[in-house]
Amino acid sequence: MPRPIELTGLSASPGFAAGTVFLASQAGAGAYVGSADPDREIAVLRVALNRSIEALETMIAGLDEEAAAILEFQVAMITDETFFDSAVDRIRAGAAADSAWSAVLDEEIAAYEALEDAYFRARSADLVDIRDRVVAALTGSEHTAIPHGVIFVGDDISPTAFLGHDWDGGALALRRGSANSHVAMLARSRGVPAIVGIGDAAIPADAAAVIDAGKATLIVAPDADALRRFHRDKDNYDRTRENAQRTIAKPATTASGQRVDVMVNIADPAETDAIPVETVDGVGLMRTEFLFDGAGGLPDEDRQYGAYRHVLNWAAGKPVTIRTVDAGGDKPVAGLSEAEDNAFLGVRGIRLSLRKPDIFRVQIRALLRAAVHGNLRVMLPMVSVPEELDAALDLFRQEADALGRADIDHRLPPVGIMVEVPSVAVLPERFDRAAFFSIGSNDLTQYVLAVSRDNTCLSDLARVTDPAVLSLIEKVVRAADALNIEVSLCGDAGSDPDTVAPLLRAGLRKLSVAAAQIGVVKAAIRGWNGVEE
Repeated sequence: MPRPIELTGLSASPGFAAGTVFLASQAGAGAYVGSADPDREIAVLRVALNRSIEALETMIAGLDEEAAAILEFQVAMITDETFFDSAVDRIRAGAAADSAWSAVLDEEIAAYEALEDAYFRARSADLVDIRDRVVAALTGSEHTAIPHGVIFVGDDISPTAFLGHDWDGGALALRRGSANSHVAMLARSRGVPAIVGIGDAAIPADAAAVIDAGKATLIVAPDADALRRFHRDKDNYDRTRENAQRTIAKPATTASGQRVDVMVNIADPAETDAIPVETVDGVGLMRTEFLFDGAGGLPDEDRQYGAYRHVLNWAAGKPVTIRTVDAGGDKPVAGLSEAEDNAFLGVRGIRLSLRKPDIFRVQIRALLRAAVHGNLRVMLPMVSVPEELDAALDLFRQEADALGRADIDHRLPPVGIMVEVPSVAVLPERFDRAAFFSIGSNDLTQYVLAVSRDNTCLSDLARVTDPAVLSLIEKVVRAADALNIEVSLCGDAGSDPDTVAPLLRAGLRKLSVAAAQIGVVKAAIRGWNGVEE
């Protein structure tokens, strides 16, 4: 009997699964037979591109907005003649259609993978998908279907391959990948267990395996002891979630009677369709990057207004905190963000918005108009000095005055800031003009500890429970209380039931969490008695 192989990576989407290993290499495509006629090869490539676009558009028609936006990006890339023109040059030089196309895409993929920016590296998976889809169209073959209920193991997996498979009972274990990739985001939204960064260890095809994605562990050929641990932990996980769901609509109150507001983080207005409003105390973070990251270019005022109004109507008077576009860093946006050597320390968040006032004013006007439809609060990302807050407030006032002169219905909402840069957490009292503070645990942890949470090798260091990070959170809470400013946390840390107690001990009484974690976070709050563990 083979000895168990235990591999650890980085959690991309929590959950448990047991099944057989299906290697990416088992999903091969057929071979292309070309000709010596360049004109024929060019024509064949054009047909393959058109077929790929048609196939993607067919898939888009049946998807939610988040998934559709990912594939719309691919359509835009294929439709752009740049890749086609480069492939034509290679075909004219004697290459066959498949090798010409692959060579052009391989160069682009290598360029993306060589970048330091984690977001751009993650986007290389979309380019791999584009390359392979067109090659499959050239050969007239399809990739072997992924069997039901398997644990897929590969360097990465394309968004279209993920979306084309029913993952019920299955899971992902990627050798490379990123917790910020499109596939990771899709896995979280669909509850598919997924880990990334497991490395290059040899794994036999069709071997039995179990995965605990919360602990980011994959065990291949598990022995009896490993199976017992797996089933014990899975049973506890399932039981905890089932119990939490029974009381998900009840307020979250600690064992000592303290009320804790539990709000939800959303990235797309369509997500609210699956969230009963009675289960949350509002929206603690609505990201707006989804509006700016599609194939249609930068959004106009009416499109933004419609998205914000949708969520405010759903919230039925509960507070909705909408963050202005947090572009740059690990979230580049075409036409808005700027290429930089060190994007995380560059022009991102509010810095970028203030450098592009024409684009920022469009978002401000949409927010001001939407504010009349509910309890809107606006949050500014990556503020590092008071002058940035002052400049943004001035723009809000200017646009409110302009709307008033035009007799357009609007309201000036409270404007607060993210606390995610150490300069704010160290001296929060400098930002007393903010209407509220919201702690962004992801970036605050990254900047305080100088570790990227996307680096698998350093994942053990990137913990919000590190005393240095927790001490800053406590400092922000105390300063907010002294200033009579509301404070909450909207980073990923709030979604982890195991970090609820440390966050409550730090003084937080408002947490904004992922929709899938609402029930278990409320359960963890109810189990906290305020005593040191």
